[in-house]
Amino acid sequence: MGNRAGRSDFEWVYTDQPHTQRRKEMLAKYPAIKALMRPDPYLKWTVTAMVLAQLLACWLAQGLAWRWLFFWAYAFGGCVNHSLTLAIHDISHNTAFGTGRPSRNRWFAIFANLPVGLPYAASFKKYHVDHHRYLGGDGLDVDVPTYFEGRLFCTPARKLLWLALQPFFYTLRPLCVHPKAMTRMELCNALVQLAADATIYALWGLKPVVYLLASSLLGLGLHPISGHFVAEHYMFLKGHETYSYYGPLNWITFNVGYHMEHHDFPSIPSCNLPLVRKIAPEYYDHLPQHHSWVKVLWDFVFDDSLGPFARVKRVCKLADNRL
Repeated sequence: MGNRAGRSDFEWVYTDQPHTQRRKEMLAKYPAIKALMRPDPYLKWTVTAMVLAQLLACWLAQGLAWRWLFFWAYAFGGCVNHSLTLAIHDISHNTAFGTGRPSRNRWFAIFANLPVGLPYAASFKKYHVDHHRYLGGDGLDVDVPTYFEGRLFCTPARKLLWLALQPFFYTLRPLCVHPKAMTRMELCNALVQLAADATIYALWGLKPVVYLLASSLLGLGLHPISGHFVAEHYMFLKGHETYSYYGPLNWITFNVGYHMEHHDFPSIPSCNLPLVRKIAPEYYDHLPQHHSWVKVLWDFVFDDSLGPFARVKRVCKLADNRL
């Protein structure tokens, strides 16, 4: 990829996203892939165990000194809460109970949201469908940074700050780029979350609530797992807008590293994404991939050719059945 130092715009393309055509070709060549489009039987139990683990951590946090509370929020709680947001990502594709039970999936995502401390699940689903349907779509895909972000966060120090503030940008960007009316599920999500936070405060005091919020803000900010935010769609090589990572951190992030495979087949649960690559390796093994999320973060900060502008953008026509 050529040097982008001083660049003031995105990489505009005038072609459809590559995942649509590849999906058609792969299904025609390997119809067995359709059998992978089924619910993950273990997802609900894994998520339940993680929620209970964070509740236990809340109880233990009562007696922690503040410095140790923030240490454990980063080292342990940050990993768990970030992983829960990725479970919510998986659930948003109806992989917990199947496409025939969308209501169960939505309520279970709200349950998975409880340790995050702030309502997230319902709003995420509302916008995430656009990320898949209109990948890189101007004014539609809120995963793409704004011009403000690209122009302001263009030096190593500023890019480091931008990475640390990712939770805030992911929260506020949709309201600026593509505001949507609040849904009933979002209101339910907020009320359930408020009730859970109030209950934890009433039972165990302020420290457990701070622990949960710090776990989310630190774990989704400048954290090794957060390398996936940059690894997934930032253009490290010209002409490639989606990348996979096949390293060990997939074990605790619901295989979010299999991102090329996920965009090719969003309805396949994360547990089956490695099987997609195993069935059709010729579609993935030759593509550029990341080997370390920590290196991704390092390169993003210190490589002048990378920054918030290193994204593919396209003009997309709205689908008739747009949610």
